[in-house]
Amino acid sequence: MTKATKQEISKKIGQSIAKHRKAIGMTQSELAERLDLSLDAMSRLERGNISLSVARLLELAEIFRCDSAELLEEASHRPRDLALQIEGLLNRLEDVDRIKLMEVIEQLVSMVERK
Repeated sequence: MTKATKQEISKKIGQSIAKHRKAIGMTQSELAERLDLSLDAMSRLERGNISLSVARLLELAEIFRCDSAELLEEASHRPRDLALQIEGLLNRLEDVDRIKLMEVIEQLVSMVERK
């Protein structure tokens, strides 16, 4: 894995942490305090400038009340992980909107396959 790829993964995990933090209405400062980090370290973690340890990942999952895998999957480009993200988005829609969106996706895939 290249250094650039590792940096991109750290950045996406940081974005995932920020998203989950905001979803529970917590400030960076509050999360930093819960993790016993400085505000600067918390900011660097969310920007992807520092890597996340496994212990910290588990601690964050507990705070956010989610699976640790959920924090990692959002940074993945693997088809299975992307499918899980799409599933989560689809679950937020009403049935009629989900059907419309599937039609749009099918059209896009057909267009790409024809190229």
